[in-house]
Amino acid sequence: MNFKSFLNNLPEVSHPKKRLGLKEKLKWTGVALIIYFLLSLIPLYGLDPNYQSKFEVLSILLAANFGSLISLGIGPIVTASIVLQLLVGAEVIKVDTNTHEGRQMFQGLQKLFGIAFVLIQNILYAASGALPAAGGTMTNIILISIQLIMGSLTVMLLDEVVSKWGVGSGISLFIAAGVSREIFVNALNPLPDPSNPLLAIGNIPKAITLVIQGLPAEAFWPLFIVGVTVLVFVISTYLQSVKVEVPLSFGRFRGFSFRYPLKFVYTSNMPVIFTATLIASMQFWGLSLYNMGLPLLGTYEQVNTGGQVRDVPAGGLVYYLNPPNIRQIATQGMTTDFTLSIIIYSLFMIIGAVLFSLLWVGIGGQGADSVADQILSSGLNVPGFRRDKRILTRVLNRYIKPLTILGGASVGAVAVMADLLGALSRGTGILLTVMIIFQFYEQIKRDHYDEFPDWLKKLAKGKA
Repeated sequence: MNFKSFLNNLPEVSHPKKRLGLKEKLKWTGVALIIYFLLSLIPLYGLDPNYQSKFEVLSILLAANFGSLISLGIGPIVTASIVLQLLVGAEVIKVDTNTHEGRQMFQGLQKLFGIAFVLIQNILYAASGALPAAGGTMTNIILISIQLIMGSLTVMLLDEVVSKWGVGSGISLFIAAGVSREIFVNALNPLPDPSNPLLAIGNIPKAITLVIQGLPAEAFWPLFIVGVTVLVFVISTYLQSVKVEVPLSFGRFRGFSFRYPLKFVYTSNMPVIFTATLIASMQFWGLSLYNMGLPLLGTYEQVNTGGQVRDVPAGGLVYYLNPPNIRQIATQGMTTDFTLSIIIYSLFMIIGAVLFSLLWVGIGGQGADSVADQILSSGLNVPGFRRDKRILTRVLNRYIKPLTILGGASVGAVAVMADLLGALSRGTGILLTVMIIFQFYEQIKRDHYDEFPDWLKKLAKGKA
């Protein structure tokens, strides 16, 4: 058996044998989401009963629930994709993703890398003590490792189920679901806040209570957080709706023209997912290494928040990749460390989004060469030029390269703005959720418009 045959024989979810209707796709999407949430509720057997999660903020971006079967969430899958993209981009691994065979090879490698990272990261995570085993016994460490691996492999299969049988991708779905849940809880939860039982956890009921108590000034921050969340939604929706149109014509019919739309956020949400997950993984592994006596990525200190002791970055790279929000700046002042943290985080987020956008264009089949093939196969060409793929590719490059860079930088900048202003969830997560929902809507509209009821067709036309 050669290497290609080995990749082709890796376990996978089969494609549906016939075209699935919208109801069928939504059913499979819902089933995958329910299974994912159930996995997040199953605690690890053999875990120290006194364990307290220290990664709530990171868990949103990783779509994880630490202490459960999916403690690493989508982390290993996305990390594997990042490493593979970098290796392919640097031509360490030579794969031509412009061909069908090359894309199959890339997908096989992606699965192989995913399985490898699932094994490596979960075993290291359990062995490092980040999830402390009850009694510190080797038996419990092995049990935790096995459970984590099984959970992550299930997540990989659920991602495939959604991609082939549902709507969108599982990775995007799980992130959006986790962020939406956190926004809902932080906005509307009426239960008492453990740190102040007289006020609710949710910012809206908290603000209402403060106003009733005659403390309108105290209600400013809860309302500000809600307002920032709405602002991020509006800006993200606007960016998703901006398009640049390339003028084309039908070669066989003179006088008939067509405008080919290219989205300003050309590579959609994947580059931001990669960048945000990379930062989250660095912070996550920074603490794990620090607990092992290897402060390679930074140091940590314990802080008591709401009665719970948490490890927060105190120095090193992880500290500067954990920027303050505007409320921290307002209460503590703009220190030198805060300034450096904002600058380093902003540069990392924006440059990372641009680099991953450039990589994703080539690997994701969105380059000028691939788009030119799609246009020519539709009988279209650039007006005033002969029907030639090389000419069309040059014309498209004038649009696609700037859009890739500007779109990636803009999305990265909005993510930074959202994180610095503070919101009901991590700003990057809100941005991703809006982009994911918008992407799901566009996919459903493109593939299942004929199944829409009349009122929804009119609404969809109005938003086109």
